[in-house]
Amino acid sequence: MDPVRRLRLIAGVTQQELAARGATSQPAIAAYEAGRKSPTLRTLERLARACAVEVVVDFVPPLTREDRRSLELHAEIAARLLDDPAAVIHRARRTLRRMRSVQPSAAALLDEWERLVDGPLPELVAVLTDARPQARELRQVTPFAGVLSARERAVVYRRFQRAESA
Repeated sequence: MDPVRRLRLIAGVTQQELAARGATSQPAIAAYEAGRKSPTLRTLERLARACAVEVVVDFVPPLTREDRRSLELHAEIAARLLDDPAAVIHRARRTLRRMRSVQPSAAALLDEWERLVDGPLPELVAVLTDARPQARELRQVTPFAGVLSARERAVVYRRFQRAESA
């Protein structure tokens, strides 16, 4: 996932708000998120500081196509979560209860989701948009099924396919 979009989702701000905080323009933020422009590490650090977080460079195994698609889908879920936290959290809790009864072997992952769903919103958004292996594994048993409609998922999948083809 694009680091500028991930930062914006974690901070829960619009492109305009991030631009104002980070002393840049909204079109620059949009260009970073669309992949038309690449921010330097210094720019990422400045934007992160403006949102009271730090940039950490990490080396992880490459994402599979499935991982990238899941990450894109969960970024959209994170955006919905920020738009309507109560409804999305309510659905996730309900789904977690159902998942516990049908997937007892996934108890450890479901326990972690429960902790995240009951915790601070920025931490949950961070995991939904994280490329590291632990977050990838968590997303394999996501409690956010049904948050996006079939039509909304199709839009994400088409956007993903276009990005993969480019």
